Amino acid sequence: MNDQSRRDFVKKSVIAGLSTTLPASQLLTSAAGDMFVHHVYFYLKNKGNEADKAKLLEGLNKLAKVPTIKFVHIGSPATTDRSVIEKGYAVSWLCFFNNLEDEEVYQKHPIHLKFVEDYSALWEKVIVYDSVGPRRS
Repeated sequence: MNDQSRRDFVKKSVIAGLSTTLPASQLLTSAAGDMFVHHVYFYLKNKGNEADKAKLLEGLNKLAKVPTIKFVHIGSPATTDRSVIEKGYAVSWLCFFNNLEDEEVYQKHPIHLKFVEDYSALWEKVIVYDSVGPRRS
């Protein structure tokens, strides 16, 4: 599966799941119908260190309070086992915004800046997948 079709698949899967659990008034669309998805994978410097992972989770829970975030999910690698699955990361951070502008507010928000300042020493690598597109029902 190429990167673009993988992104489309992930985005559509998440939207489909959200549409069954969120009221219509909370669906993630702007006036133009586009939404912004921000997915971050954190790779810890001290792989397998549960104290470092707990500290990162503490920081992400603080980060979730940025007001422009409409939905957030914090996760760890699943136990699934297929050749296409990346499981080397420690924590994933998935959040949805109404639009690109709201995500840009998030990037500059004091809570986000403080998160990077306080917790960036924990990770050796971060991979980010950002996508935009209309909500599909």
